[in-house]
Amino acid sequence: MKRTEYLGLFLAVIALFSFLFGGREALSGSAAGEARGECVVEISSRRILHEKDAHARLPMASTTKVLTAILILDDCKIDETVKIPKAAEGVEGSSVYLRAGEEYTVRELLYGLMLRSGNDCAVTLALHHSGSIEAFSEKMNEKAALLGAEGSYFVNPHGLPDSRHHTTARDLALISAYAMENETFREIVSCKYYEPRNWQNKNKMLFNYDGAIGVKTGFTTAAGRCLVTCAERGGMSLVSVVLNCPEMYERTAELLDGCFSEFQIYKLCDSGTPWENFEIKCSFSYPLKKTELRSLRFDSDLFDPLPTEKGEVAGQMHIYLQNDLLFSQNLYII
Repeated sequence: MKRTEYLGLFLAVIALFSFLFGGREALSGSAAGEARGECVVEISSRRILHEKDAHARLPMASTTKVLTAILILDDCKIDETVKIPKAAEGVEGSSVYLRAGEEYTVRELLYGLMLRSGNDCAVTLALHHSGSIEAFSEKMNEKAALLGAEGSYFVNPHGLPDSRHHTTARDLALISAYAMENETFREIVSCKYYEPRNWQNKNKMLFNYDGAIGVKTGFTTAAGRCLVTCAERGGMSLVSVVLNCPEMYERTAELLDGCFSEFQIYKLCDSGTPWENFEIKCSFSYPLKKTELRSLRFDSDLFDPLPTEKGEVAGQMHIYLQNDLLFSQNLYII
């Protein structure tokens, strides 16, 4: 099949898919007040679907705990027993009322951290991980940098006010997207009620928004109302961040509804289907607006002369959205 024929067939198929599985109509306006910083990202591709002042450096209150939790999950044994240190007893702000000398598992402390926003859990976990708040904060900043969070700086594990402690909506979306790829993190933040300790999740999105599976609320006077939300619909997983947003639940619902309506996930190549009579070994999917489908471009760079042995690399295929390269992979002789 010629390349142009392949592309025509592909566009016809995804157009049919769009018709059959289209999202709800996007909201025409904003019923809720906008946030100081907003960002919506699709998890698998990290494509930013919406942003407003997404690079503004802002305090983020307890949404800090998203990074605290994933750093603990990456580095610590989740069923290890931890003795509560004196430094964690009576920490100001939200608490699960830990007492020095009590014993909890890391898992239990993570549930207390993410469902009840326990600042005492945050301190306990930070000290368990690094021995001091300062050392743990250094590790937080290292992890944030690795995740592409270039506008953030962390000085504590809980988000209590500090003039040096800040993030951006974009950074927090990228950190949260990474965290939501961890199955244990997803299990914790999607839990509505943790029976072993009688802890109910404070995040109202889990109870009121279709498809919500996490992640964290936050509030201080300095930061205002902050909310990170992950929701899944139609095979697409989105993370929304609003910082300093008076109507954080309503605004988050608007942003997610709009993005679920505007975008869909399309499989642009499939490892089980030959491409131009060559084998490909990777599948690739990407969130797109229906209006962007005609801007897709498929191209290939083939060796000349072509190799003849089965399994040899014949060149590369490329997928572009307008002039932006989305994906490349090797082509193999069948």
